[in-house]
Amino acid sequence: MQFRPLLARPVTARLSALTLVAALVLTGCAGLKSGARGTGDGLDPAGNAVAAPGTSGSASGAPSASASASASRTAAALPQAGNPNGKAAIPAEARAVDTSKPDRTVGNGTAASCTSEAVVAAVAAGGIVTFSCGPDPVTITLKATAKVRNTVSRVVLDGGGKVTLSGAGQRRILFMNTCDKAQGSIGGNCADQATPNLTVQNLTFTNGNSNGARTEFDGGGGGGAIFQRGGRFKVINSRFVNNKCESTGPDVGGAALRVFDQSKDLPVYVVNSTFEGGVCSNGAGLSSIHVSWVVLNSLFRNNQAIGKGANPARTGTPGGGSGGAIYCDGDKYTLTLNGTVIEGNKANEGGGAIFFVSNDRTGTMSILNSRLKGNPSAGFETDGLPGIFFLGASRPNTSGSTLSK
Repeated sequence: MQFRPLLARPVTARLSALTLVAALVLTGCAGLKSGARGTGDGLDPAGNAVAAPGTSGSASGAPSASASASASRTAAALPQAGNPNGKAAIPAEARAVDTSKPDRTVGNGTAASCTSEAVVAAVAAGGIVTFSCGPDPVTITLKATAKVRNTVSRVVLDGGGKVTLSGAGQRRILFMNTCDKAQGSIGGNCADQATPNLTVQNLTFTNGNSNGARTEFDGGGGGGAIFQRGGRFKVINSRFVNNKCESTGPDVGGAALRVFDQSKDLPVYVVNSTFEGGVCSNGAGLSSIHVSWVVLNSLFRNNQAIGKGANPARTGTPGGGSGGAIYCDGDKYTLTLNGTVIEGNKANEGGGAIFFVSNDRTGTMSILNSRLKGNPSAGFETDGLPGIFFLGASRPNTSGSTLSK
């Protein structure tokens, strides 16, 4: 829970313009092949993820013209994911999964065969999932949230650098929660399960929206693109563009990612990924409670924490507005950034770039070989750490990094 400072320091924000490009829409039907080789072993050398019409600042998730079609060709690819200048070493467990022998493949070689129904079915079935949607980038607009079953051991989604999953601004895109019995009952402590292991790689997630998606087991909502609780989770070579979550509330967060309860308190890895244009009450890129993160060679740009009133909420306000890019709360946990750029994000309250509160003051943060610039905190931030509000065990390690207004 946030401890509200007595003084606030307003500063200004910087936003970038967005450019739209056209898309050619195709129609089609569902297709899911089990046990077939897909496109997972034909990745772009740079691990580029692409999305429906857009450039560096936008991605369209609008449904295709036909009500029966949920995949469309795209006219242009978005830039590669992550910070291309990041030099952080990637540990073995944070590397991409080999998907050359998939358990199932979405699509049969055409854009029209890559449907919402096929994606939802593949995620529920589990295993390694690749896509065969033709030679061009495609956007698959989901008609329902894809949900991981608690009884599968793992789900690996590999878009091959060509696939965008869109929530059409209407729904969360991907959901996993080991405490949600609707996804299958499991024994023991639901919050500390070894499986499922969820990996998303070489994908773009756009126009996810968690508004109205709260359940008894999701800790108050959030996770416009992905909500994940229990087991393990990692994100590799992926982009999160223009996602949303609830606009107010003191603890809700994660326009892109909302995460709880990793197995044995092991960290979530985010590698070579981009978070852009997210809007949420708090933590418009990443948001978590009692979760450790390792973020490597990634980019956070133009995300906004738009809540008002901080946490606990000031009298007469709905609360929220902290952590423009990243919001971390809890007790003993860690946040490590290496080779990462955070720029042009903003918060109505504290931490235009990062909000980090360890309630028992045991948590630690390291910002290594990274650049934070132009992340205004309209309410409050920690002296000497522009764009950051920090309460933890000791002052963050910022070796090799530059932090500036």
